Amino acid sequence: MLKLSTFVVGCVLAASVLSAQKLDFQDTGAPLKPAVVDAQIAAALKDVSVPVIRRNIETLVAFKTRLSIGSAETLPPGVGAIAASEYIKGKFEEYSKACGGCLEVKTDDFIQPASKANGSRVLRDARMVNVYAVLKGTDPAQAKRIYLITGHYDTRNTDVMDAHGDAPGANDDTSGTAVSMECARVLSKHKFPATIIFLTVPGEEQGLQASAHFAKMARSEGWDLEGVLNNDIVGGNTTPGETHQSKTRIRVFSENVPQNATVDEMKRLIQYGNESDTPSRELARETLDVSRTYFHVPPATPADSKLPYTLSPVMQMRLDRYGRGGDHRSFNNQGFAAVRLTEWREDYNHQHNNVRVENGVQYGDLLQYDDFDYIAKVARLNAATLATMASAPGQPKSATMFAQNQDNNSVMSFTASDGAPSDTWYQVVWRETSASDWQYASNAAKYSDMVKGAAHTITVPISKDNVYFGIRSCDAHGHCSAAVAPVPAVPVRPELQPAK
Repeated sequence: MLKLSTFVVGCVLAASVLSAQKLDFQDTGAPLKPAVVDAQIAAALKDVSVPVIRRNIETLVAFKTRLSIGSAETLPPGVGAIAASEYIKGKFEEYSKACGGCLEVKTDDFIQPASKANGSRVLRDARMVNVYAVLKGTDPAQAKRIYLITGHYDTRNTDVMDAHGDAPGANDDTSGTAVSMECARVLSKHKFPATIIFLTVPGEEQGLQASAHFAKMARSEGWDLEGVLNNDIVGGNTTPGETHQSKTRIRVFSENVPQNATVDEMKRLIQYGNESDTPSRELARETLDVSRTYFHVPPATPADSKLPYTLSPVMQMRLDRYGRGGDHRSFNNQGFAAVRLTEWREDYNHQHNNVRVENGVQYGDLLQYDDFDYIAKVARLNAATLATMASAPGQPKSATMFAQNQDNNSVMSFTASDGAPSDTWYQVVWRETSASDWQYASNAAKYSDMVKGAAHTITVPISKDNVYFGIRSCDAHGHCSAAVAPVPAVPVRPELQPAK
């Protein structure tokens, strides 16, 4: 008869063997490590200024209501969205002068026509002005690649049609506007191979009108816009008595199935489980990857939450909050990768409300609830992400997974991005199917069947059924692009073809 002690020892030994066993995705490559800190990017992050951010927010709040339809009405001098746009333009010009004219300051000034459609928020023709500054890339072969940051400077109170009532909008979204402005100020002092655009838009509260106009312009002009960071409500709302707000987290929202995907493309994504590996999701993962290099994530102690480099972006596996929308969607609708960054926990008494005290509760989006240290952290995260992407080679193109091979190898092919430097190398990253972020990585060249010219075919000894793969372009300094997920070109069997 087997003694209990013998049985227990046997179970322990069996468990030990199982725990020591490496699965194929663990035995190949290594856990993904943070990239080496870039001294130029670190200097830019150090330059982010809490006082400068605060002054910009205070000045914009002083323009009172900035509802975009107010441009169709008579407002007092120094009030309204148009006056605010002139201030932003002046600051961009100031930053450009400081860097010897390195920024091209421009406006996308247009009339949003009135609409009598049900639910319209523009009942009279309204002037809207997108203000932006372009930091042109220094590498002629890569300068056409563009990365963009945006925030909306228009505001509203309880009545979305009230262009006269006070709407300070200190958080929604003066905070995001200030982040875009501060990124322009600090990054304009440095040079990057690819182009960065710092954008501020009105019209968000009128149905994303101005960002939609800008995104359509980018599409019609054929911009190679690889990533858009939309900062909306990033003020780190601080309400007395609030115990669940986190000053070390920021949410990153992203779409899964692209807004402009065809029916066949949607079916293909769902069939292979790639609906969470779309361009916007990969852009969200890029912000997480950058944070591992430049931020303490997570904070080691509660005291660390006050450090300037403590911020953890959190993947939110949805396009936006329930029943809400943001300007990143305008870019998604045009087929661009775009994400939204938003503070961890919103206080709805302090957005979309008339300024008042009711039953002892203060309503209104007021300056007193902004956390300027938190906004500076958000600006650093954005600056680091923009600078990393603008320093890295462009994303690999035409990434394909071969689905025909019925074995435990994963065979992928891709081509180099246009203008990729001669020292570009490629990194394969992967994660378990239950994970939301990349876990492991390897230099793709180690598993290459063919690495020459612009075309590459890679065989990795990992079952494609148990992980999700991505491929990144990296330079000699360790700057890596957002990953691109290899998508099966054709199904394994004809009967798996998407229905017409």
